[in-house]
Amino acid sequence: MFEKITKDMLKFIDASPTCYHVISNMETKLDAEGYTKLRESESWKLKAGGKYYVTRNGSSIISFQIPKKSFKGFLMTASHSDSPSFKIKENPEMTEGGMYVKLNVEGYGGMLDGPWFDRPLSIAGRVFVKDSDNSISMKLINVDRDLVMMPSLAIHMNREANNGYKFNAQKDMQPLFGDIATKGTFDKTIAKAAGVKVSEVIGSDLFLYNRVKPTVWGAGKEYISSSRLDDQECVYTTFEAFLNAKSTSHTLVHCVFDNEEVGSGTKQGAASTFLKDTLERINEGLGRTREQYHTALAQSFMLSADNAHAMHPNHTDKADPVNRPAMNKGIVIKFNANQKYTTDGASEAMFRMVLDKAKVPYQMFTNRSDMPGGSTLGNISNTQVALNTVDIGLAQLAMHSPYETAGAKDPVYMAEGVKAFYESDIDVHM
Repeated sequence: MFEKITKDMLKFIDASPTCYHVISNMETKLDAEGYTKLRESESWKLKAGGKYYVTRNGSSIISFQIPKKSFKGFLMTASHSDSPSFKIKENPEMTEGGMYVKLNVEGYGGMLDGPWFDRPLSIAGRVFVKDSDNSISMKLINVDRDLVMMPSLAIHMNREANNGYKFNAQKDMQPLFGDIATKGTFDKTIAKAAGVKVSEVIGSDLFLYNRVKPTVWGAGKEYISSSRLDDQECVYTTFEAFLNAKSTSHTLVHCVFDNEEVGSGTKQGAASTFLKDTLERINEGLGRTREQYHTALAQSFMLSADNAHAMHPNHTDKADPVNRPAMNKGIVIKFNANQKYTTDGASEAMFRMVLDKAKVPYQMFTNRSDMPGGSTLGNISNTQVALNTVDIGLAQLAMHSPYETAGAKDPVYMAEGVKAFYESDIDVHM
């Protein structure tokens, strides 16, 4: 079981080089499973027992299943579609020394810089195309070949490189596109990938991505490595749980938000009104009153799913003295006294009861008391929709590297634990 879901997850990640591909691939699956696509710009006609989804910006999606009878509240998960990368700037070609063409890029999110060097990279994202009737359409693109690379400076030219070096984003991290003969061909490359003429492309959101394929490795094949495990591992496993779960008492909701890596403060981020708007429209679409909406929220629960740090084999001192997650040991429940994570004693207790009943292993994560951690989706989305929430994830190494590592067994633990959550009959009275 764990081998199948792990291998399927790695295939999904490999086919999802950007947030836009994540959502497109999820839409394909939802369509095949009989879900109806809704549009925010149109009225919604919902019915009990219906299955629906809605997207925003092509990079965030909320899917939901309505029970056949009236429901108590919402059971939902939230994860994010974006990962740290480099965004291609406008007019990206830069010539250098009469020999090279580089691309002008800027960092997106808080990435580890060093691992981006000396590995094959390509470009993917979306372009906006002017159609013959003067309308605009969006096309996903993936050049899907080894296209660019960031070459390191040789040790002979920087003898102090191994003693610590601060990379300059504008000088050190501009990828090599080709020799001088390729000048003027970037736009043609992108247009060809979109299947259109250069003159038809009038806008784009393009990113670099790592071309190294996902792999299963280790003496016992116990580890996996891939790009974008943070947070596509949680996206995929919670999505599988959502599709396989059934509830007679709650509306099940699966949320994937964009822009978590840059603070979520966008129209499609967790800090936006996307979740609030969707939940309100579900309530209204079923003919329920405003008071029924608020009583449903009071009996609702969210799992904020974003990966966690495993104890590092070479830096055990960086982990908390007692809460030290390990790969392949199950779902990680995350805590922070300053509410960077939303977990409190009440939400912990409720989720632990679900996992114990389902016999799914779990462990705890806290940062060292002298080492602040990052925030995630739960506390941000709660500013728009106040819910009982627990922050969870799966243990991984090298977070925010272009090639991250996690446990091969953990995807099945997440899928089983989240499915048990979706199928639980949670009563919230706090």
